[in-house]
Amino acid sequence: MSASTTTTDQTAARERLAEHLDRLDGEALLIGLDVDGTLVDHDGRMTPEMRDALRGAASTHTVVIATGRSLGATLPIVEAAGITRGYAVCSNGAVTVEMDPEAEGGHRIVDTRSFQPGHALRTLREVAPDAHYAVETADGGFHSTAGFQDASFGVEATETALDDLMELEAVRVVVHVPDLSPQEFSKVIAESGVHGVEYSIGWTAWLDMAAPGISKASALEVIRDRLGIERRATVAVGDGFNDTEMLAWAEVGVAMGQAPQGVKDVADVVTDSIYEDGTVLVLEGVLGGAVPAVTSS
Repeated sequence: MSASTTTTDQTAARERLAEHLDRLDGEALLIGLDVDGTLVDHDGRMTPEMRDALRGAASTHTVVIATGRSLGATLPIVEAAGITRGYAVCSNGAVTVEMDPEAEGGHRIVDTRSFQPGHALRTLREVAPDAHYAVETADGGFHSTAGFQDASFGVEATETALDDLMELEAVRVVVHVPDLSPQEFSKVIAESGVHGVEYSIGWTAWLDMAAPGISKASALEVIRDRLGIERRATVAVGDGFNDTEMLAWAEVGVAMGQAPQGVKDVADVVTDSIYEDGTVLVLEGVLGGAVPAVTSS
């Protein structure tokens, strides 16, 4: 892509964003930001421009990292963003932590929402016998069936038989079927009749389940209410189907340029892709212009 094309594209994105963000000028905002595909690319890389924009926004507004990642995989992103005070929402809303440099490890868990996964796992075993399963517990630990490990866990999973996983108290359950496409997996889930939990299917044949009614949006609403921030002063940015509730909840919901059409349909506006630093454009719009470099050593 040529420099002139990039400039034109970014100008168009800024104009689209300004139509929605300009009305928030002067408000102390709550900004919910997804991680993968929003703050970092799918190789886990965060650009210097993104880091500066995050720190600039966090110095003026309440920035909340809101991710499907576990606590252990979320904290390095918060650290990279230089956010030492505030909140992070992990495990798709099931775990909320408050960042505090005076707390042990620089954070404390302030809310967890757990559920019993046994019925759902028994049902899924019948329709997807070759699936891999993992259960995240409230303390940030992971237990999984043989051979299942993912970077989003943030820790090494303890190999555990499926029958034993069914007995655990979970904040998040992950189901992965490597041999199915997302479309095939969606059909399997629909036919399974799984109920009593919330779930979203990601980029691959991947299912995340949480307690009923729990999502990134539900956790952000608790934080918003706790801080006394007006509902009209909320912004959210994301690119996945587990972001749709958050985008609908926010006064201004922004989908990333590479997001699936179903995610874009829920959003108020679409920014550029992660590879064009689309979130930087959103934060520039929130701050009323280019973000000054504030990177520290």
